[in-house]
Amino acid sequence: MSSERLSPRGLAVGAAAFTIWGLFPAYLHPLSGVPAPEIIAHRIIWSCLFLLIVMLLRAELGRLTLAFGKPRLLAGLATSAFLISCNWLVYVWSVTHHYIVESSLGYYINPLVNVLLGVLVLRERPNAVQWSAIALASLAVLYLALQAGRPPWIAFALALSFSLYGFVRKVISVDALPGLATETLLLLPLALGYLAWCEVTGIAAFGRAGPAITALLIGSGVVTAVPLFLFAYAARRLPYSTVGVLQYIGPSLQLACGVLFYDESFGRARAAGFALLWAALVIYAADGLWRARRAARGARRAT
Repeated sequence: MSSERLSPRGLAVGAAAFTIWGLFPAYLHPLSGVPAPEIIAHRIIWSCLFLLIVMLLRAELGRLTLAFGKPRLLAGLATSAFLISCNWLVYVWSVTHHYIVESSLGYYINPLVNVLLGVLVLRERPNAVQWSAIALASLAVLYLALQAGRPPWIAFALALSFSLYGFVRKVISVDALPGLATETLLLLPLALGYLAWCEVTGIAAFGRAGPAITALLIGSGVVTAVPLFLFAYAARRLPYSTVGVLQYIGPSLQLACGVLFYDESFGRARAAGFALLWAALVIYAADGLWRARRAARGARRAT
């Protein structure tokens, strides 16, 4: 797809998906008093219910039986479910414990971790420009670690878990909606069991911490599923390089939330490290756009 044929609706929908993800800290922050595992359990349960309702309305519930009838596909989805639940747990904990800036770092470096996975697992060969972007980003992360006095474990955990999740979903053959619904169904027994334990021990926030908290816990399923729908729609209508540029909306808004609304530290020393990272991402994104446009021109000449 050439840049002249970009879908305006695809751009709008893609931007909306990453905007929702970028503003998610504002949704999670009022839940700071709720343990992260309980938030994740509710996120799984209400996402599952929402997805099943959507599939019922679309007359697609039968597609779930196909996944459960294929052991290799089910094993792949169980792996991806584990990875995305780890990602959610780390992300929710980081937001509710005032590490929003560090969580945004994880999603900034995520595309470059994807490149490294391609090299190590798929034996892909990045070009010189991509290697320079990786080297500059590595320098930025090293600087930020030295500046903070510790490795950015939250950022590493988020970037690695989401990259591995994307890799697993890439190599298994399943559409976005039935795949996500199957993942939540696989996680559902664990979520229900944990919430039952919370109820028995009397530590559950649901129904006890006020109607606002209860409503936010229920709504977490919708705000989890909706951007995934929007992203899947945009990904089918936009070049991969365009989606790669749009994804930086998310961590940029997360960073803004942490600094502007929740008073997280972002002094000159930390800003210098992020500036190095942003330079690496500009190099990486510009190379991707240039190559996509060159390929489109070549395709037009061939036709």
